[in-house]
Amino acid sequence: MLLSQLNAAASPLTHEQLQKLQGLVGELNPIQQAWVSGYLAATANSAALSGIAGQATAGADESAPLTILFGSQTGNAKGVANQIKAQAEARGLTTKLVNMADYKPANLKKEKFLVIAVSTYGEGEPPEDAEALHEFLAGKKAPKLEGVKQAVIGLGDSSYEFFCQTAKDFEARLAALGAEIVVPRADLDVDYEAEAEAWIAQALDALEPALKAQQQAGGGNVISMPFGAPQTAASQYTKQNPFAAELSVVQKITGRNSSKDVRHIEISLEGSDITYQPGDSLGVYFLNDPQEVAAVIDVLKLDKAQTVKIGELTVSLETALIEHLELTQSYPGFVEKYAIATGNEELSALANDKAALRAYIEERQIFDVIKQNPANIEAQALVDCCRKLQARLYSIASSQAEVEEEVHLTVGLVEFDTFGEKHFGGCSGYLANRAEEGTKVKVFSEQNDNFRLPADNATPVIMVGPGTGIAPFRAFLQEREARDAEGENWLFFGNPHFTEDFLYQVEIQKYVKSGLLTHVDLAFSRDQAEKIYVQDRLREKGEAVFAWLEKGAHFYVCGDASRMAKDVHQALIDIIKTHGGKDDEQAEQYLKALRSANRYQKDVY
Repeated sequence: MLLSQLNAAASPLTHEQLQKLQGLVGELNPIQQAWVSGYLAATANSAALSGIAGQATAGADESAPLTILFGSQTGNAKGVANQIKAQAEARGLTTKLVNMADYKPANLKKEKFLVIAVSTYGEGEPPEDAEALHEFLAGKKAPKLEGVKQAVIGLGDSSYEFFCQTAKDFEARLAALGAEIVVPRADLDVDYEAEAEAWIAQALDALEPALKAQQQAGGGNVISMPFGAPQTAASQYTKQNPFAAELSVVQKITGRNSSKDVRHIEISLEGSDITYQPGDSLGVYFLNDPQEVAAVIDVLKLDKAQTVKIGELTVSLETALIEHLELTQSYPGFVEKYAIATGNEELSALANDKAALRAYIEERQIFDVIKQNPANIEAQALVDCCRKLQARLYSIASSQAEVEEEVHLTVGLVEFDTFGEKHFGGCSGYLANRAEEGTKVKVFSEQNDNFRLPADNATPVIMVGPGTGIAPFRAFLQEREARDAEGENWLFFGNPHFTEDFLYQVEIQKYVKSGLLTHVDLAFSRDQAEKIYVQDRLREKGEAVFAWLEKGAHFYVCGDASRMAKDVHQALIDIIKTHGGKDDEQAEQYLKALRSANRYQKDVY
């Protein structure tokens, strides 16, 4: 409801307060309104918790709520947790929704009904906000949980080996502590929405009788207890309903002789209500290469105009393959389904050998699997073998305080040669090679509350972002400049060559000259005989890095999860040991304390 539509009878504000609020809102732009909305929501949550808790104690101290814990890397598990909350409350159930990062593990012994929604990333690792609870449950301090009813839903990507491993860990550890599994765990792939909906209904059916019995015994009312950081104002445009935005700039920012092809992308958000904060990601939908699609249709001797169904949608086979289905990123499920649909014994044998199957899909896109295994297959059967095309998430490289109705990305083109052909990544290939400026691309913003600038503008920050990991730090610097933040800023950046690969060099030099960037340390690994990386620069400046941490600096890492982030973590351990006089265990505890205080944050992939 608009403020102008409110009246004194409908509002808890006095007439004078309402007039003041209307006047303030009239002075703010949409971005400022979104910030104020999140700030007020967080303030109200904080103020209300003690009152809500008091009401719960007074009226329902015998009634344990349904506690919904989520651990989310990209926002999907958080979205599922919110669905669980909404559907539970629609049934009249008491709920408590908590980000695992905000949950006190000691409260586990007080729980009676526990639902967990958690994602997995990397090599079976928990998301950042689930790390502490995940570790606690594996430790000696974890309490006995007899009498607790648990239900776990996991989100992951079956193209990775340790699919939904974190969800498996949580369920197993809770069960080992005595918690009863009331419904089978769901391990959901990237195309999870319909299965999640069905699982939520099943889980609530199982939990509802006991929850309502407790609720009636305690005499309590439905209470929703919100937790967490201020939220960006919700947009009507989501993963399920993306905005058709205009691609305004696609500019190569690496040199002609670089081994990398990195593009600076600018997208107009004009006409949308999409807002974002530095640290958030942008989801981008893309089109598969029409030439590759034509090759697949040709090798299978199919008719491109043949109509097929994808759920409730009816389109031509060609349209389905170009716009709606995943054909670049390989995953075991496709090989398994395609082997059955085509009767291919060789692929069936592979599907039964997990290690061999992983090795097989590692070097092949789905295009390759089909072209190398032509068969007699119906168009609909081919479509049924595929999963829906998923948006790719990119760290946002801009601050709306500077670029307003735009969003910027830093996209590295994925390209490799295999089987005598040049291959490109699905989304990066589309943006770099085929999408012209002026093209409409479907996008949505994805919050990342685990990668945020400090609220206090005086707080110093250290940013480690080699390669395209520079993206969110470009946004951070734009934001700090717009805020006139007095806190010091230190950037560590690396890439192969100074002359070819210094991304955003002019901007960084401008920030150094203006004084916004207090320090910049560069690691161009191939410009000398001995390779030098960002972790080496960190160690070189170890004394100063530790001094910054001791005076309250926030430390950020963005980029490759498999090697760089782990090497930077080890460098931090070494710095803390050397300059803080600590042993290995103490150094790890030091970093855990930083994580708990949201002073050590990672955006890795």
